[in-house]
Amino acid sequence: MLECKTIVIAKMHQIMASHPPSLIRLLRLATLLAGAHAAGAAAQAADDMPGQHWSFAGYGSAGVVHSSDRQSDFSSNVINPGRAGYTKRYSYDVDSRLAGQVNYESGADWSAVLQVISERNLDNDFVPKVEWANLRYRISPELSVRIGRTALPIFLLGDYRKASYALPWVRPPIEVYGGLPISNSDGVDVSYSWRAGGVKNVSQGSFGRTQVRTGNGSHATARQLVGVSNTTTTNNLTVRASVMTAALTVDIAKPLFDAFSQFGAPGTALAHRYDVAATRTSVAAIGFTYDPGSWFLMGETGRLNTRSYLGNKSVYYLSSGYRWRAFTPYVTYSGARSHQALSDPGLPVSSYPAALAPLASGLNAELNGLLRTITVQHTVSAGVRWDVARDYSLKVQYDRLRPEGQSNGSLINVQPGFRTADPVHVVSAMLDFVF
Repeated sequence: MLECKTIVIAKMHQIMASHPPSLIRLLRLATLLAGAHAAGAAAQAADDMPGQHWSFAGYGSAGVVHSSDRQSDFSSNVINPGRAGYTKRYSYDVDSRLAGQVNYESGADWSAVLQVISERNLDNDFVPKVEWANLRYRISPELSVRIGRTALPIFLLGDYRKASYALPWVRPPIEVYGGLPISNSDGVDVSYSWRAGGVKNVSQGSFGRTQVRTGNGSHATARQLVGVSNTTTTNNLTVRASVMTAALTVDIAKPLFDAFSQFGAPGTALAHRYDVAATRTSVAAIGFTYDPGSWFLMGETGRLNTRSYLGNKSVYYLSSGYRWRAFTPYVTYSGARSHQALSDPGLPVSSYPAALAPLASGLNAELNGLLRTITVQHTVSAGVRWDVARDYSLKVQYDRLRPEGQSNGSLINVQPGFRTADPVHVVSAMLDFVF
């Protein structure tokens, strides 16, 4: 066994020496997870204290994406560079990830969890990060409290949106899930289970803060983050309603709005209107899934209002699939529409001295470029999931997305030749696994 491990480690070092740093970090995470798995197994075998239990689990996805549009990049969310389309004809960055989780239980009351995940970020790297890290105390069979980093109680799939093996599709509909990249919160979380007329309910509330990197040293920070949800389950039907609010700060466009503020009252008003600086942001959503076993129907709708250049929009999707042996073909329709204009006249250029007019025009152009990033589009998707073996699934999916109006849709890295309202065809293949 020792000789086998030595050969494997030597082979990994050989691979790491001939590949870029991003892959090296991903392979290092794989080594770390393998070591954690072995350590967890050893701890469990050595631990003979009653009521204590260690366990290790993980999940991953290896995917490739092709986009037909050569003037933009397709991405699964706003903090993933995607790089499928303009940057690369075929990209492995959109959906690929690897995660490992260590669980510890002490008796019936105390438990802890640590989950580490590696996925592509806007710094074009797979640097591992802590997704969950919390301690839970069960006050009663119905009531429990968690302290630390927990999943946000928002959207139907909020608890496992990144574990693609648990989903029927290659990725959750991007109009709904791609616009809210925040998936966890550092703080306190309370969960209460209760029944009414034979219907099971789980009510959950959280309070905390979170921060995510947005590239080039910038961050998105949510403070005073409050989330409340209720999940109702009866027979084959599950319904989840959720709301969240936070004081959101995104500093990636701060230099632009600082420049606007130098143009007197009109510029200050525009900066106040569109900048994301401790801006009260709110999200509300309701979703359902009906799954009798041989088929499923699920849908969700929500409203996201950032009171800024990030948009005020409604999002939705409806999806259905049929299970036949190891195959699950499915179709999905999803969309997003804006409740605010995607353009603004900006500064009154003619009211400024001639020397400042070009700068004012440039600032207006930059502002309208930001407003065009508000997602307004609809997508038709079709795909099939093949459960090839225990704990492994292979998925192939086709998406036809179409930005509407002046919007770039969910596409990023848009080039001067990009034509809005033209359909974009995306083909994805994904291998998902759990361990």
